[in-house]
Amino acid sequence: MSAPEPKNFAPKQPVALAPPKEDPISVEHLAKCSGANPDYPTYVAIKGTVFDVTGNSSYAPGGAYHVFAGKDASRALAKSSVKEEDALPEWSDLSEKEKGVLNDWFTFFSKRYNIVGKVTGASNL
Repeated sequence: MSAPEPKNFAPKQPVALAPPKEDPISVEHLAKCSGANPDYPTYVAIKGTVFDVTGNSSYAPGGAYHVFAGKDASRALAKSSVKEEDALPEWSDLSEKEKGVLNDWFTFFSKRYNIVGKVTGASNL
């Protein structure tokens, strides 16, 4: 029996990513980036870091993960939940297992999507 693959979350096809940005993004601006308005990109924030998921239909209205778009969805990702009420930035009170899941999601996103900024005033880094 061979050893399991390491958890590196590398995409099947290599993704050319831009250098991460530290641009401040307000919660109000982030909310406009929900995929509902074609004049704005589609963003998902995790632990205060904003990822550009524009072009992935899963985050567009009607998509399986649309609940995450336009907000910091750290709690929902940690809990593997697609419930609107779980799509919140607060995660510090979660179990160690859930925090590990959240860190895995952060790694997954960071290997696939450009980091475009940080949520202004985020305390959940």
